[in-house]
Amino acid sequence: MSHLDAPSIIRTKRDGGVLSDSAIDWVIDGYTHGRVADEQMSALLMAIFLRGMTPAEIARWTAAMVGSGERFDFTDLRRDGQPLALVDKHSTGGVGDKITIPLLPVVMACGASVPQAAGRGLGHTGGTLDKLEAIPGFTAELSKAQIRQQLRDIGAAVFAAGELAPADRKIYALRDVTATTESLPLIASSVMSKKLAEGARSLVLDVKVGRGAFLKTEAESRELAATMVDLGNANGVPTRALLTDMNCPLGRTVGNAVEVAESLEVLAGGGPSDVVALTVALAAEMLDAAGIDGVDPADTLRDGSAMDRFRALVAAQGGDLSRPLPIGAACETVTAPRSGLMGDIDAMGVAMAAWRLGAGRAQPGEPVQFGAGVRIHRRPGEPVAAGEVLFTLHTETADRLPAALAELDGCWTVGDAASAPRPLIIDRIG
Repeated sequence: MSHLDAPSIIRTKRDGGVLSDSAIDWVIDGYTHGRVADEQMSALLMAIFLRGMTPAEIARWTAAMVGSGERFDFTDLRRDGQPLALVDKHSTGGVGDKITIPLLPVVMACGASVPQAAGRGLGHTGGTLDKLEAIPGFTAELSKAQIRQQLRDIGAAVFAAGELAPADRKIYALRDVTATTESLPLIASSVMSKKLAEGARSLVLDVKVGRGAFLKTEAESRELAATMVDLGNANGVPTRALLTDMNCPLGRTVGNAVEVAESLEVLAGGGPSDVVALTVALAAEMLDAAGIDGVDPADTLRDGSAMDRFRALVAAQGGDLSRPLPIGAACETVTAPRSGLMGDIDAMGVAMAAWRLGAGRAQPGEPVQFGAGVRIHRRPGEPVAAGEVLFTLHTETADRLPAALAELDGCWTVGDAASAPRPLIIDRIG
């Protein structure tokens, strides 16, 4: 394949052409191993961003990224003499989206096993690992032997993607600094390369729609969901997607430790109704995809079995739930200017406030504040009294509070009538 070169491949896509399988394989391998320079891959990413990709190109790009590293295989693992029902879920990222934390133990308690390669957040969406690492002692740096043991013995492992799809890790970092993040082919291939490499036998996607979502329009989110479902199915991993609303934050907390605390409420049989509803809906999809029937995932929240599974998972990964979760010492509140009903809360405004408080990061590798975040005391449609606290902001860094308050300003209302409720689950694809 020595006849291939980066400028020719860039030129082909720049001019609207279709990249050959061999060109895609060559450029992904070359970039992974340092033969293709950052500036060359940056130019190609911008060309893809502007020109798009055919379904066949996206499929080959994804396969090449999967092939850039190890692909886990857990098909030999048995429990009680039976192969494990291996299923995973991925969310495209939302505001207050702590669903993975209660969802995994619910699915574990119903008999499935979840190998979850999870990420750290960048920008306004918090990563699952950032949230779980707020639990004192919790680690996601697991050896392959430990991942296998946890899947067999307790039914889940949450681990940093590590050597899975190393091409994606390099390209993801480059997309972030070259304004090529919001490209549908690049999002789909990034998500699916890691998920196809992690060893799940089936996959459920939670694709967010609305103001706090990665892609803002329902049409774009629908196209992304369909693309990812097709990629999974084409690679032998049966995949389906739910389109879910992300105009308003999920639940009553946005941050890291505050979202873990809310997840523990859900696992204890309480918690916000939207978090519970989405957890149960996604669990039902995962169990169906894994071929497990005759169990009601909601029962595991009522009878405490999901909480038991969560405690086992946290303990296996070094976490100590008996120690208090961190909470930012500097605190500010926002109060209601009048009585009435809580109007819409703009998910992106709350997300940016949490980010300003230190709950997210601006650069890959930056530390996050586990104790930073926003508590939402009144959800849309709930009655409000004048002077009542609507939001509480927490941070370790008091000088971050003014900027966070400014982000929150104007992203909520109190009025005389409630806005029309939106369905949490918009559609199912696949």
